[in-house]
Amino acid sequence: MWHEAADLSLDQWRSFDLPVARCVAEEAADLVDGHVTVAETVEHLGAPLHRVRIERNAQEFALIPGGLVTLGFDLDAWQPTPEQTADYQESLKQGFGYGPDPRAHLAQVLSRRRTVTLATVLMALEDETLTEPPADMPAVLAARGLRMPTSDEWEHACGAGADTLFRWGDTCPMDRIPYGDRIGPHAQPNAFGLRIAYDTYSTELTSDVTAVHGGDGGESVCGGYGTLLAWLPLATANRNPSMAEFVYGPDGEDMYEDFSTRPVLTL
Repeated sequence: MWHEAADLSLDQWRSFDLPVARCVAEEAADLVDGHVTVAETVEHLGAPLHRVRIERNAQEFALIPGGLVTLGFDLDAWQPTPEQTADYQESLKQGFGYGPDPRAHLAQVLSRRRTVTLATVLMALEDETLTEPPADMPAVLAARGLRMPTSDEWEHACGAGADTLFRWGDTCPMDRIPYGDRIGPHAQPNAFGLRIAYDTYSTELTSDVTAVHGGDGGESVCGGYGTLLAWLPLATANRNPSMAEFVYGPDGEDMYEDFSTRPVLTL
C-alpha cells in the first residue's frame, strides 16, 4: 500500500475516510521510526481535510500529501479591496512599494503561477533556527536524517491547496500589522497543522537561494511600510527576493542565527 501512498495526491488524501488516513499515517511513521500522535479531520476549502501529526526523535512532523499541485498566485484573478488599494497608495507616498498599484507590487515579489508534481513528505510543525551558515545546513540536517524543503514544498505545505493570497484567504486585517497580533489569522495553525507564515520577523530558508519564506526578518515592520505591505511577507507565494539577496549575500553571512528552516523527512 505504501508504495502508492508515497505518491499520494491531496485529492486522494481527501477521498480517504479517517481510519484509512490513519493507517497511511501509521505506515509513514513506521518508515521513519516514529509514531502517530494526532489524526483528525478539519474543514478546509469547504471540504474535510485530514490532519496528521507524527513524532520522531522528540520532533513533530505533519504529513503533507503531494501529487500534481498548482502553486504561485494568479494576479489576473485577484481584485484588491478598496482598503488594500488605499493603504498601498499611502505606502507609495512614503516611498515604499513597486509599481503604481498593489497588483504591480505583487508581480515583483510573488512566485509565478505554475503546476508541479511533489512527493508526499513529512514536514516539521515548527521551523528551527539555523545552527550553521546556510551552505552548511544540508549536512547538519542530513546527520539527523533530514533535509531542507524546496521552495515548492514550502509553498505547497503553507497554502495546503488554497489559491488565495494568504493561507487563510485574500484579505488581511487592515486595522493592525501582524507583528504582536496574537489573535490574527496568522496566529492559527494552517490546514496541515503547521505553525507557518506566522511572524514577519521570521525568515525561513529552503534549498532555493533566490527565495526566503514566511517573513522578511522584520524589515516591513521596522520600515513603516504600511499595513498591507506589513502583511505581505506572510503571503504564501511571497519569496521576498530582496531579503533573499541579503541573506545569501556577504552582509548576511554572520547573521545565520537570525534565520530558520523547516526540516523535511523524505519517505
